[in-house]
Amino acid sequence: MVFKRYCKSLELENDPALIAEYKKLHAMGATWPEITAGMKEVGILDMEIYISGTTLLMIMDTQADFDHDQAMTRLAMLPRQAEWETLVSKYQKTSSDASAKEKWRLIERIFKMDQKREYDLEDGYIEEIET
Repeated sequence: MVFKRYCKSLELENDPALIAEYKKLHAMGATWPEITAGMKEVGILDMEIYISGTTLLMIMDTQADFDHDQAMTRLAMLPRQAEWETLVSKYQKTSSDASAKEKWRLIERIFKMDQKREYDLEDGYIEEIET
C-alpha cells in the first residue's frame, strides 16, 4: 500500500486543567463522529496525535494522491467542522476562528533511515507498506 504522511505541530495553552480537558475531548470514543467521518471523506486514512508538555504532534496518513491544501479547505466546509474548531480553540494557542489548516503547522522531516528521495513539505512524504 502506498500513502502519504504529514506531520504537524500545535501548541496548547499552558494550563494543566485545560490540557486535561483537551485530552478528554480526544479520548477513545469522545471525538464527534462527524469529525472523523469528515477526515475520511477528504482522504485522511489515519491520524494520531501525541502530546509532550504543551506541544501536540499529529501524524496524518492520507491517500497517495492527497492534495493537502485542497483537502484542508474542503474539510473546513464539512458539517460541524467549524463548530469543532471553535470548541477546541480555547485549549490551543490560536484564534477561535482559525481553521485546522491555520492552526496545525507542517513539520519538516529531516531524517528517515534509508530515505531514497527528497520531498517537498507541502506534498507529504510517500510511504509504502507491504500488505
